[in-house]
Amino acid sequence: MAENHCELLPPAPSGLGAGLGGGLCRRCSAGIGALAQRPNGVSKWVRLNVGGTYFLTTRQTLCRDPKSFLYRLCQADPDLDSDKDETGAYLIDRDPTYFGPVLNYLRHGKLVINKDLAEEGVLEEAEFYNITSLIKLVKDKIRERDSKTSQMPAKHVYRVLQCQEEELTQMVSTMSDGWKFEQLTHVLVSIGSSYNYGNEDQAEFLCVVSKELHNTPYGTTSEPSEKAKDFAGTGLKDVRNADG
Repeated sequence: MAENHCELLPPAPSGLGAGLGGGLCRRCSAGIGALAQRPNGVSKWVRLNVGGTYFLTTRQTLCRDPKSFLYRLCQADPDLDSDKDETGAYLIDRDPTYFGPVLNYLRHGKLVINKDLAEEGVLEEAEFYNITSLIKLVKDKIRERDSKTSQMPAKHVYRVLQCQEEELTQMVSTMSDGWKFEQLTHVLVSIGSSYNYGNEDQAEFLCVVSKELHNTPYGTTSEPSEKAKDFAGTGLKDVRNADG
């Protein structure tokens, strides 16, 4: 196998080879010269530690917006208090989940948000990093989403509750949180071969109640409030739960 030998340049009075006695290898000096052509010998790659997650990108990407926090970070702004971890990555105490869409926007100029991410979270990060064009884009997207949501038809939930006569008063007192009566029906009780409405002490009723669910960006509200939980805890038998 052929061995690689360095071809030394003659000592130079000044510059890269000065003071090195035998000069520099012609091949090695080419690599050092290429590095020296970058301002201050700084690499074009930047490593970020955002909330414990590492991101690798270029200075060109981070400098898209001259007014942004990331631009100032790359310029080593003396007024910007920034620290580095043991790997040399800039430490940024923010949520890495929402930093992804911000970084991708700086890379290709398009806003791409996964379905499981809230636009408000991306907006919060865009405002923190002071990326003005992204702030406008996210706000427009939120307005568009809210406009579509407000145009969606309302959804109703119906419940059929079985109760005895003495429970009706309790049910009326706990009817709140948007629930309203739709229908009240006396239940026929089978005794032998005949049907009647039961005796006065055991008369039973079916009560139909309904509630309108408000639309949200991620579906309809379904979490019961404390009043609804109280209503459900009255001991009434929920015969049927239907969506409308």
